[in-house]
Amino acid sequence: MTTPLVRSRDDRMIAGVCRAVARRFDISTTLVRVLTVVGVFFFGWAIPAYIAAWIIIPRD
Repeated sequence: MTTPLVRSRDDRMIAGVCRAVARRFDISTTLVRVLTVVGVFFFGWAIPAYIAAWIIIPRD
């Protein structure tokens, strides 16, 4: 059974998007956060993707 993609109200830094992705794919939250920061600084795609995920992914 898969974990639903929902933003946590407890374990979050900004909006809980990284935690939701990490929990959904069963990987480290730290890894997802580091990849997001790398995406922001080197590629620029992470900011619009994060905002879109913030709007689309429902809260827990």
